[in-house]
Amino acid sequence: MPEITDIAPQVKDKDRCSVYVDGRFYCGLKLETAVKHRLKVGDQIELSKLDEIQLENEKSQALDKAMTHLTHSMKTEKDIRDFLKKKGYVEAVADYAAEKLKEYGFLDDEEYCRQYAASAGKTKGPRLIAYELKRRGAREESIQAALSELSGEAEAAAAALKKYMRGKEFTKENLSKAYRHLMSRGFDYETAKEALSSLGEGDEEF
Repeated sequence: MPEITDIAPQVKDKDRCSVYVDGRFYCGLKLETAVKHRLKVGDQIELSKLDEIQLENEKSQALDKAMTHLTHSMKTEKDIRDFLKKKGYVEAVADYAAEKLKEYGFLDDEEYCRQYAASAGKTKGPRLIAYELKRRGAREESIQAALSELSGEAEAAAAALKKYMRGKEFTKENLSKAYRHLMSRGFDYETAKEALSSLGEGDEEF
């Protein structure tokens, strides 16, 4: 059976401790929770029991921490789950907090994708926006719905090109680099060509 090998006070939060099982960090607990359940080094305990202890005593605190984390900027559900995991909360507690946040309307991946795409779409193309949203854990259907609402891709590409070419000579080498830059920003071939055409260079091969 798994064994508690250490219970150490947390440096950044003196009211919490880190519980290690079989030599590895397993979860964080409030000190009063650890005392209440008489947890001590050397105890043999099922991991499911530790999960129950944390869920019972810490779900409200986890929800408060998640809410505070959300005040700085919108987050995806994955962001919140990852944040709580780093704070030492077990999956069941993260599940509780995420579901409550969705229930209260504070966690909405579709709205997150829409707002992110609308902002990023001023300087980035759809491919890069989709890639960044996937990295943030957004679902494919939410990403595609947000991208379908984008407009002004040609204007965004032209703005990105203008910024890139600022101070540069209009040589074939620089224009070729500019084309690759637009592609790296998530714009497709046709959009990049159209932007270069605005400079009178659309017929060049890149």
